[in-house]
Amino acid sequence: LHERRQALGGYLPSRRAKSTALEIPGLDAFQTLLEGSGEREMSTTMAYVRFLTSLLRDKKVGKHVVPIVPDEARTFGMEGMFRQLGIYSHVGQLYTPMDADQVMYYREDVKGQILQEGINEAGAMSSWIAAATSYSNHGVPMIPFYVYYSMFGFQRVGDLAWAAGDMQARGFLMGGTAGRTTLSGEGLQHQDGHSHLASAGIPNCRSYDPTFAYELTVILQDGMRRMYQEQENIFYYITIMNENYVHPPMPKGAEEGIIKGMYLLKPGSRKKKRVQLMGSGTILREVIAAAELLEKDWNVAADVWSVTSFTELGRDGMACERWNRLHPMEKQRQPYVQAQLAETAGPIVASTDYVRMFADQIRPYLGGRSYRTLGTDGFGRSDLRLKLREFFEVNRHHVVVAALKSLADEGAVDADLVAQAIKAYKINPEKPNPTKV
Repeated sequence: LHERRQALGGYLPSRRAKSTALEIPGLDAFQTLLEGSGEREMSTTMAYVRFLTSLLRDKKVGKHVVPIVPDEARTFGMEGMFRQLGIYSHVGQLYTPMDADQVMYYREDVKGQILQEGINEAGAMSSWIAAATSYSNHGVPMIPFYVYYSMFGFQRVGDLAWAAGDMQARGFLMGGTAGRTTLSGEGLQHQDGHSHLASAGIPNCRSYDPTFAYELTVILQDGMRRMYQEQENIFYYITIMNENYVHPPMPKGAEEGIIKGMYLLKPGSRKKKRVQLMGSGTILREVIAAAELLEKDWNVAADVWSVTSFTELGRDGMACERWNRLHPMEKQRQPYVQAQLAETAGPIVASTDYVRMFADQIRPYLGGRSYRTLGTDGFGRSDLRLKLREFFEVNRHHVVVAALKSLADEGAVDADLVAQAIKAYKINPEKPNPTKV
């Protein structure tokens, strides 16, 4: 019986662990995204669209790319792909779209490459899973990019995301308009402050919250290399924003830190009083501004760290802790975050656009250093970004106050200095706790 089954091609069902490896373009293929935006402002969502457009033009892997959007393609700047690639429909276009008179009209085609699923996150996620597991089910590796409002992702289709991990899916989930304060004016229905906690619970999901175009590019290119060249059974959750700002060029040698989860973005001056500031996503820019205020207004130097993934840093810390626990007689390993901060001085403050538990993932791996986190705990609300960040106490002024309070707790400055900063920035210490309103 075994001989006959082997002669017929083996047992069913069976699972392919490997498929044809793809030749992924090198990082230099996306050089324009690494060089910054000059004086032009743009969002990381637009950087993602530029990356995707460039990838689709690649003669070797372009045909393997599957762009997926459930709704609001124009919100994500993807409408140009309608005419260029076409939206897949097995029956073609049977109607005249209302935007037929526009250059970027809604074009369906039997040879279309985009999957436009309508307002149907579960359906779009199912399409993503089908493409993300095609390397195993059909022996044909596909590279699916599913972009959606991040609030409507893990919160609505969390079971499917877990199933994708169980099925060893490979691909990219792009959480658009991410963070609790980045999408102003639309209230708590859109304001995501916790999707990274959900993604952190899936062991083979790699999660990142980049700020700049070059960070996003490095993460995407390395992810493709790992999944489709090295054929690792992982998938990615990457948050992107619709907030426009200038993107600097990539600092020399930053690639390793971007992938591992953190790198020194901007060292502070040589002043004796010193703090370490961390930020991710859109709030990193508030952290950068806070460092400037600390230097100018309070005579405190601040090193600024871009943390592309608190989740990956936390996982690295857990892996080191486990190895050390099981190998007590061998040289003990040091978590990456602790090693990066080893030669620095001063308390550490982190501010993000997510709940404090997100940044708290690295707390056990800081070697006992003072660590204070700021986050967007509480419900969202409709207001301007400036007001939302003030409401949630994650803006530059609150980062400064948190840094000065940490220094005061260590005896490096007087508590009176903290009170002075609260008064100078017109912070109301008696305002309601954001988690209570």
